[in-house]
Amino acid sequence: MIYLDAAATSAVRGEVLEAMWPYLTGSFGNPSSHHELGESAALALADARATVAALFGARPSEVIFTAGGTESDNLAVKGIALANPRGRHIVTSAVEHEAVLESCDYLRRIHGFEISIVGVDRHGLVDPDEVAKLLRPDTTLVSIILTNNEVGAVQPIRAIAELAHAVGAVMHTDAVQAAGWIDLKDLGADAISVSGHKLGAPKGIGALYLRRRIPLEPLVHGGGQERGRRSGTENVAGAVGLATAVRLSELARVDHADRVTALRDTFIADVVSAVPGATLTGPTEPRLPSNASFCFPGTSGESILLELGQRGVVCSAGSACAVGSDEPSHVLVAMGIEPEVAQTAVRFSMDATITAEQLQQVVRHLVDASQTVHALGASTTTATAAP
Repeated sequence: MIYLDAAATSAVRGEVLEAMWPYLTGSFGNPSSHHELGESAALALADARATVAALFGARPSEVIFTAGGTESDNLAVKGIALANPRGRHIVTSAVEHEAVLESCDYLRRIHGFEISIVGVDRHGLVDPDEVAKLLRPDTTLVSIILTNNEVGAVQPIRAIAELAHAVGAVMHTDAVQAAGWIDLKDLGADAISVSGHKLGAPKGIGALYLRRRIPLEPLVHGGGQERGRRSGTENVAGAVGLATAVRLSELARVDHADRVTALRDTFIADVVSAVPGATLTGPTEPRLPSNASFCFPGTSGESILLELGQRGVVCSAGSACAVGSDEPSHVLVAMGIEPEVAQTAVRFSMDATITAEQLQQVVRHLVDASQTVHALGASTTTATAAP
């Protein structure tokens, strides 16, 4: 099997499992308990928080552990908007993850917020000048994704953050796909969301960086854990796993990004050359190192996936986060791609272990898959046209 769906999830790293194991067995205490087991758990949680804080160049107190990227996005968007008395206006983009878009829609429906949506160009990129046109004195929050999960476009977050701060707004970015590939220390954002299972930690653990003194209304109320910002007994083993995955990914991030970028560029060129009609979606640069996404007009994205699956290649039609949806991708439609073409999309997302030989095999399998799908389509058309 060749796994090219790392944007959906990654395998848990062995080192992560080893680091977590003590806190699932002998050191199982509640970190809020005042006895030896609880204090051991509290120390592990504090160490994990410091490690994750280093990912953002932040203080440990600025890290909130969550259940994953979706909760981190919800906590940032709803929590900041509802705690900030400036106004009821939010600026976001047309290519956000559903966790941000649905949170904004909730604020619109239930709390009367006005949501301004900035569009993107044909490469999926936001123009900071277009964001500036939407900003107002009463803008509470700007939330723009750092790296799109479908087409890999890397947004100019620092420039957008400067514009947001100029009007007194808070800047949030969803960095779930970017963590492990892009330096998150100098983005200028006030809040950054990450998720463990994209980095080699288990599903069910994530974090939100929130700059100190930014007001936040909790989504979960109770015992006041996480400095009152997210109640509930902390997932100590998960936090240790996330911290271990962060530490390992940061140690090799630059080398992995350079190597995979080179492999990705060769793969993109080979696919466009070998598969008739194949069209890259998203920019050539700035692009996430691990992302190569295409439309194959005249085919079906799902049919291509099935054919590739039979040949041992695992990839996806786009985001894995819209359960059961057969609608064309809102990201591709926002980029100006016709809905019928958007439904031919296939995303290949790599982890740091991918090799040139594997990608060469994928190109060959993709050529065969495309030919098979076209042949099936032609035979179906002929059969339909027969009297």
